[in-house]
Amino acid sequence: MQLRASPHLHSGRDVPTLMRHVVYALLPVCAFSIWQYGLSSLALIVTVTLSCLAAERISNKMSGTVNTLSDWSATITGVLLALTLPPAFPLWMGAVAGFAAVWLGKSLFGGLGHNPFNPALVGRAFVQAAFPTAITTWAPAFTPQRFVEFIPSSLTLPLMQPNDITTWVSANMVDGFTGATPLARWKFEHFVYPVQDMITGAASASTGETSALLLLVCGLYLIARKFMDWRIPVAVVGSALLLALAFRLFGGDEYPPAHLVLLSGGLMLGALFMATDMATSPVSPRAIWAYGAIIGTVTILIRYFGGLTEGVMYAILFGNALAPLLDKYLQPKVFGARKK
Repeated sequence: MQLRASPHLHSGRDVPTLMRHVVYALLPVCAFSIWQYGLSSLALIVTVTLSCLAAERISNKMSGTVNTLSDWSATITGVLLALTLPPAFPLWMGAVAGFAAVWLGKSLFGGLGHNPFNPALVGRAFVQAAFPTAITTWAPAFTPQRFVEFIPSSLTLPLMQPNDITTWVSANMVDGFTGATPLARWKFEHFVYPVQDMITGAASASTGETSALLLLVCGLYLIARKFMDWRIPVAVVGSALLLALAFRLFGGDEYPPAHLVLLSGGLMLGALFMATDMATSPVSPRAIWAYGAIIGTVTILIRYFGGLTEGVMYAILFGNALAPLLDKYLQPKVFGARKK
């Protein structure tokens, strides 16, 4: 008789099942993005995802390991990475981001489960440093020709200057387009977008960040299926909300209203689908709450006092780095153990 180490109970759920359901939860977000931006969004999502799959397979070949494409981890990395990029992002740069995410964010550390940082955010950080202009170039949503033509910068050839989209915007008769996200317009103009624009996706943003309400509904699906620890997004969003309310209360109109903080940028996408990555987040209860609070707090501090308009990416990477320490120092007391 063969005995195995505890625990002996198994829920019947494995990594491929979990990853597959995360992809299912993100499909409505992808569909809404394609409805907003048309061919460019579709091509970006497909290109980045395929580049992640190719990087994963090449990594398997080079390391002599079994094919891991079936665990869906590379797929979810590609989809999440694509959703953090602007819809006008050149496709070849998206492919670079995909390879960087898998090779630098996962394979370099030994593969799935060994990576200390969220791979999608590693890829995003890489292209933000490599292509700072392209990653801050935004396109208007719901243009009339979005299903029959690409945003010009999408088809830019490798190592060539991305095409200017100003003429394209004028040709598509987009009135009042500023080329700035709600966070950028507040930071530099103190302009507050209407709530309905941030819910319906009318405001400029990254491919998958335009509808906080849709992201919340998709996240609730994973929570209901017990594929996500609800405490992490609650801690992230709750700490960001409390800090935003405090700044608004004591600083007045110098700071943005709380709804702008919650509904704009990557807060919902990051809190629900990236901070909750099981390989890069803590496991003990107190550490989870501290982890989420740190991410929410750092996000607000970067947005308010940093040179960048957005801080979710760096806040989550910072939280990933602290996760092992949080687990070490905030783990529950062993029953019957004496305090040293």
